[in-house]
Amino acid sequence: MDKLCYTPAEAATLLGVGRTKVYELMASGQITSIRIGRSRRIPATALRAFVNACQQEAA
Repeated sequence: MDKLCYTPAEAATLLGVGRTKVYELMASGQITSIRIGRSRRIPATALRAFVNACQQEAA
């Protein structure tokens, strides 16, 4: 089974950016995240949506 949610550090690795950049993207609302307890998690669908939006913006 594929992961449904990623930590900001895991998302940063997947996107090829730094962890701080992922937190900036979450704060600006470009990447949506959810709170589970005291932890922030980024749904896999949110990462895909962000990448798709970036591709369309570049086109």
